[in-house]
Amino acid sequence: MSKNWRPATKLVHGGTLRSPYGETSEAIFLTQGFVYESSEAAEARFKGENDGYIYARYGSPTNDMFEKRMCMLEGAEDSRAMASGMAAVAAAVLCQVKAGDHIVAARALFGSCRYVVETLAPRYGVECTLVDGRDLANWEAAIRPNTKVMFLESPTNPTLEVIDVAGVAKLANQIGAKLIVDNVFATPLFQKPLELGAHVVVYSATKHIDGQGRCLGGVVLSSKEWINENLHDYFRHTGPAMSPFNAWTLLKGIETLPLRVKQQTSTAAAIADFLAEQGAIAKVIYPGRADHPQADIIAKQMTGGSTLLCFEMKGGKEAAFKLQNALEIIKISNNLGDAKSLITHPATTTHKNLSDEARAELGISGGTVRLSCGIEDTQDLLDDISQALKGL
Repeated sequence: MSKNWRPATKLVHGGTLRSPYGETSEAIFLTQGFVYESSEAAEARFKGENDGYIYARYGSPTNDMFEKRMCMLEGAEDSRAMASGMAAVAAAVLCQVKAGDHIVAARALFGSCRYVVETLAPRYGVECTLVDGRDLANWEAAIRPNTKVMFLESPTNPTLEVIDVAGVAKLANQIGAKLIVDNVFATPLFQKPLELGAHVVVYSATKHIDGQGRCLGGVVLSSKEWINENLHDYFRHTGPAMSPFNAWTLLKGIETLPLRVKQQTSTAAAIADFLAEQGAIAKVIYPGRADHPQADIIAKQMTGGSTLLCFEMKGGKEAAFKLQNALEIIKISNNLGDAKSLITHPATTTHKNLSDEARAELGISGGTVRLSCGIEDTQDLLDDISQALKGL
């Protein structure tokens, strides 16, 4: 298969396996297990002496196609498809640590990601330090002799902070630690963490990869060596496997990823510029704007903006709720990356379980609003926001 294909071609044809029937669309192999021609063949399969599938929890032809296609897009040697984005995050972190190890993570994480490193891991004797990831000096200061993993999102959820991935990767390499990057906000089209030096990349495929609000999914990508030495056994024995049906759905979604993300990003940029001129808005944060606090890092490591933007309403929670409730096209939902435009109030939804102090550290206030732009007509969305603002 050509390695010189551009992303859009890879996302339509990459990793395709066809049955003897020669189907055009990828087949869904909805089976729990597989049969063998003989007892000797079964023994050889379990010994790893011949290729083939054993059990759907370990892998299936449909999941294999999705994993290969993601590898081609990401530039990774190997991957494992997971049941959800959080299954991917938990697996990537927990498969490579043991009691006595230490994790350094950026404090600007999705609430459930913070739970994994800040609450779950310490229950099993794994220490964790959260840092303001925007400053490399904070990462360096947090390093201990037992630091094994560094973990970050960039851009972050929901305030779209951007972290110097290459800089953190360099620190990780100096001590033999592994850097995990949650790349879901950038998408694999706009940022390549492995090329920047990261060791492991995770996605919630529920977001842009499906892109149409249909199913859950996640994926962990890395080198074959890291997958084999760390993730392989964890994956087989703890069971976070993706359903073959979901893998098929994601294969269909990923075909149109570049088309959707291009439209969504263009719309997000237009809305960010519009909101920046509105008197009811205190602040707009968007990776494509020159006034983004980490614009220099964005120019260095990202090739596009984002499908998301964050803004601060004057008037706090009351104003934010009034705006959201007045929207007609844009729907209130805590999901993102969907073909439909979605808006959420992080302080009362995705980040409600954080303390007031933790939210304040992340820049999340009562007036903070996160908007995920869909593929609707840009002007219709601008008109929708305009009429909602007038109601304030």
